[in-house]
Amino acid sequence: MKKVVNGRRKPHLSKIYSFRCGKASVKEDDHLQIGGPGFSRVVYCNESDALEASIHNYPNNYVKTTKYTPTTFIPKSLFEQFRRVANFYFLVSGILSFTPLAPFSSTSAIVPLVFVIGVSMAKEGLEDWRRKQQDMEVNRRKVKVHRGNGAFEPLEWRNLRVGDIVKVEKDEFFPADILLLSSSYEDAICYVETMNLDGETNLKLKQALEVTSSVSEDSDFRDFRAIIRCEDPNANLYSFVGTMEFEEQQHPLSPQQLLLRDSKLRNTDFVYGAVVFTGHDTKVMQNATDPPSKRSRIERKMDHIIYFLFSMLFLMAFVGSIFFGIATKDDLKKNIMKRWYLRPDDSTVYFDPKRAPLAAFLHFLTALMLYSYLIPISLYVSIEIVKVLQTLFINHDIHMYYEEADKPAHARTSNLNEELGQVDTILSDKTGTLTCNSMEFVKCSVAGTAYGHGITDVERAMAKRKGSPIADEMINGNDQSEDPVNSSPPVKGFNFKDERIMNGNWVHEPHSDVIQKFLQLLAICHTVIPEVDEKTGKVSYEAESPDEAAFVIAARELGFEFYKRTQTTVSLHELDPLSEKKVERSYRILNVLEFNSTRKRMSVIVQTEEGKLLLLSKGADSVMFARLAKDGADFEEETRDHVNEYADAGLRTLILAYRELDEEEYTEFNQKFSEARNSVSADRETLMDQVAETIEKDLTLLGATAVEDKLQSGVPECIDKLAQAGIKIWVLTGDKMETAINIGFACSLLRQGMKQIIINLESPDIKAVEKVGDKDAVTKASKEKIVQHITEGKVQLAASGAGSEAFALIIDGKSLVYALEDDIKNSFLELAIGCASVICCRSSPKQKALVTRLVKNGTRRTTLAIGDGANDVGMLQEADIGVGISGAEGMQAVMSSDVAIAQFRFLERLLLVHGHWCYRRISSMICYFFYKNIVFGVTLFLYEAYTSFSGEPAYNDWFLSLYNVFFTSLPALALGVLDQDVSARFCLKFPLLYQEGVQNVLFSWLRILSWMFNGVYSGIIVFFLCDRALGKPAFNHAGKTSGLEIFGATMYTCVVWVVNGQMALFVKHFTMIHHILIWGSIGIWYLFLLAYGAINPDLSTTAYKVFVEALAPSPKYWLATLFVVISALVPYFVYSVVQVRFRPMYHEMVQWIWLEGRSDDPEYCNAIRQRSIRPTTVGFTARRAASKSNPFSRDGRHNMAVAR
Repeated sequence: MKKVVNGRRKPHLSKIYSFRCGKASVKEDDHLQIGGPGFSRVVYCNESDALEASIHNYPNNYVKTTKYTPTTFIPKSLFEQFRRVANFYFLVSGILSFTPLAPFSSTSAIVPLVFVIGVSMAKEGLEDWRRKQQDMEVNRRKVKVHRGNGAFEPLEWRNLRVGDIVKVEKDEFFPADILLLSSSYEDAICYVETMNLDGETNLKLKQALEVTSSVSEDSDFRDFRAIIRCEDPNANLYSFVGTMEFEEQQHPLSPQQLLLRDSKLRNTDFVYGAVVFTGHDTKVMQNATDPPSKRSRIERKMDHIIYFLFSMLFLMAFVGSIFFGIATKDDLKKNIMKRWYLRPDDSTVYFDPKRAPLAAFLHFLTALMLYSYLIPISLYVSIEIVKVLQTLFINHDIHMYYEEADKPAHARTSNLNEELGQVDTILSDKTGTLTCNSMEFVKCSVAGTAYGHGITDVERAMAKRKGSPIADEMINGNDQSEDPVNSSPPVKGFNFKDERIMNGNWVHEPHSDVIQKFLQLLAICHTVIPEVDEKTGKVSYEAESPDEAAFVIAARELGFEFYKRTQTTVSLHELDPLSEKKVERSYRILNVLEFNSTRKRMSVIVQTEEGKLLLLSKGADSVMFARLAKDGADFEEETRDHVNEYADAGLRTLILAYRELDEEEYTEFNQKFSEARNSVSADRETLMDQVAETIEKDLTLLGATAVEDKLQSGVPECIDKLAQAGIKIWVLTGDKMETAINIGFACSLLRQGMKQIIINLESPDIKAVEKVGDKDAVTKASKEKIVQHITEGKVQLAASGAGSEAFALIIDGKSLVYALEDDIKNSFLELAIGCASVICCRSSPKQKALVTRLVKNGTRRTTLAIGDGANDVGMLQEADIGVGISGAEGMQAVMSSDVAIAQFRFLERLLLVHGHWCYRRISSMICYFFYKNIVFGVTLFLYEAYTSFSGEPAYNDWFLSLYNVFFTSLPALALGVLDQDVSARFCLKFPLLYQEGVQNVLFSWLRILSWMFNGVYSGIIVFFLCDRALGKPAFNHAGKTSGLEIFGATMYTCVVWVVNGQMALFVKHFTMIHHILIWGSIGIWYLFLLAYGAINPDLSTTAYKVFVEALAPSPKYWLATLFVVISALVPYFVYSVVQVRFRPMYHEMVQWIWLEGRSDDPEYCNAIRQRSIRPTTVGFTARRAASKSNPFSRDGRHNMAVAR
């Protein structure tokens, strides 16, 4: 054995982990393509400065994720802003303001547009600058690079070049796509964490070619040279085809040698590698695509309102132009001038009676600019600001902070805040989303005897369903409260309680020899990596899956501690049954036959210290029972019964068995297996599976394991609240149907008395067709069967009518293939919508995405998908809203989501509180924006009509410009950020409030038009009352009548008071900020009038000292303001009082509860809350309602899959 050199580790772990280690696993056909199209890359290792390398001109390692550069920011950002039709309209209006057609100065038209566009661009620039800072942080990371003469020096990532030799150390990220040359292990393996790439937290094993494994010290690279020829950059993370020319020999390369950028080196001191792909050529950057663009329904509807207002604007301008044209034509008849002050006999083209049509057209252009104030120029930027502030409230909500993992909620986009308040259907993953994805060893069956007294969440739900006392099942004849085991601290991954085999008591059991073999198998048959803490001596485990970790931990807790792995051995501290003391034993690992989805089992062949050869195997019951020897199935019947019981309890089961081998049989197997493993052909893995089949037979049964993936805390309660809110919940899972059904009962998606419509293809007639083997016949029969199931299900729904019966639809992945076909999917969706809950089992990631698309497009309602793993990404991106669970499955789902939360239960507050508030705030804010602009626009239109459509504006230029920016917009921002119809406590106490968003009652066309009508009415009142008040009588004691400057300033004052007073009447939850902004906006108007009126009259024009000299001294001004404001607001106030008193909306009923102080009156609150409790929905509240409505109901399962 070699000595340890330069801190280099000895273990040869290639035999332990993977078929794919050692020789490259590649297809010969692929390597024939090297040098051809798509396979043209040439890398000169350790010669990045060579002339041959520079010819290829590969990109450097600088990575840019920003949207803009300093040179493109202004043009690209301006293009983005003026893609919005409203902004483009204001741009055209601003350009026309430089012509004589403009009714106002060009400065007053351009400044507000520049301000609004500038704020939006500043927001875009800030977001892009943050991305730039992240890029800079990554690009400035350092890695050790060979600089010649065997010396490695730190170099920034961005300066790496193709061909450089790098040295990456433990827990560092790989700076580029690197070809592994050697590592700190003698057989050149390393462990890689790919969580940033695929979301998986388990470690991947990589191994260099044998020919480069000896190049293991810095000095060895002084004269190292090699040429790599490989595929061109592409996005496939799991493929790599190439060859390495080293020492005049060609060596095939495979993905096993490629270390991808952004993956991390784990459990390995260091690795050496050659840079193959840099920068945007790396596979992770090739996969970097922008997430799908999502816009909320309210935002899309807002576009339609803008178009509607444009139509009204054009209509008003067109009608006014017709009247103006007619009046202009009639201005001069028989030398009689009607409007003498316009001098029609000597006029410009704008008022020339001889050219009336042209004058009318020019007036039309003028009117388009004048009425532009109907369109709220600051609406888009205001909504963006409000949404960003709303996300801050979501991100800082302490009630959605998961302290255990130190993870707050995180709204990754602000575009969909209000959409959170309109969710109609939730499509949820199960494992890691409803459950913890943290496996616990709970029960086992050994030698036909069941061990473990723990009660699972599913068993508790089943006990409630059957009405049996849970306490009796938990005790199971033993007083668990007196069990000394319960006093020990809990162990993560181990929730097993049975004193018969704990604390070494298993040695006294009748089949102690079988128990010993069972525990030895748990401790040996795995791919777990142990890590020993040098300070405490405690052993922790790195496992490929939570199940693996749970098995090893269970073995340790029951007396068989796996603590060390050497080059080809596994070492245990195990309990000796004779001495009842811990002894050290080592087992030599000869072969590992890995688990895959086809084999459904894993085996290891080991040699004991006594020289015995053992095959240890664990796998699914569907494959393991068939491989038992006739004399090795003594406990098969009892074990099958226990496995079925465990499955019913929602547990995941595996069968454990072993076999003793003789030398001759093993030698023959090992020879064939080595040949299959080292073959370079397309069917390499098939050959290995075939060889493994020859030895994994005639096994002796030991028993079965049962691990629990526990429900997350608060899941049943969350589902119950969401169901009360009227939200439909679908579960899309890859689990077996039985497990999914039992989890459904545990989390209240299913309940006693709910009729189950089960669609699968397990009927005898389908199986008979499958045996024949005719694929076309199987497809036809399966499709007909699915159609039959769906038709019968719809008949069941129709028969129940509007009754209180609730249905659950359960379908497996095999049936989904046919149910999602174009000619069936609409019928399937119709059936699913009629059911209270839907569970799709054995679903592939693609099927999850297709189901989500079907629900979204078919119902045309808002869908929310929630998941935690890389297999949920398609579903999250397909849904209107994607929510990622930042759990144990890595960050892939979170990175693809719109909102990230740490626990499923936080969905309740996210939707019922923040969703409801955001929907109400945004919809009310948009309605108010249109209202205030219509009030202003109507006064402009009426004044122009009053002046025979002459194009004269009623207000000073800067009055026009600052209306939307300073005097009315700030209160709207406060409304969008802070307003609450009810408190968070009442949102959760009365979940039906959420339906106001789902039914869109606050942003329906009726409500939008009613706000517009209110604006038209208020504008009419303001204009005509001001006209009457300031008309012919003298305006002041000096007898002066009111001119344009007095009339316009008075009417403008009334408009500012009316729209801000309307805001004060509408706000439901006043804060100090509301008061400051509402009354402050009015105050700012008066201060502006004073300041603006004090400057040079060349600038202030009609506003020069108008307030000080004309308005303030006149009582008529103050009385007119008071009278007009009251007259404009009283109708809305009266309507609101009558409506709230006699036809209150649901949130107004809840407000009455709070106002009357009856929130603690359970009888009164229940009477209001009963509206949201319906026996046809899911959740435990609905279950109680159903049981009250039908106290004699029994378990009403209706299995449509049973042969008739």
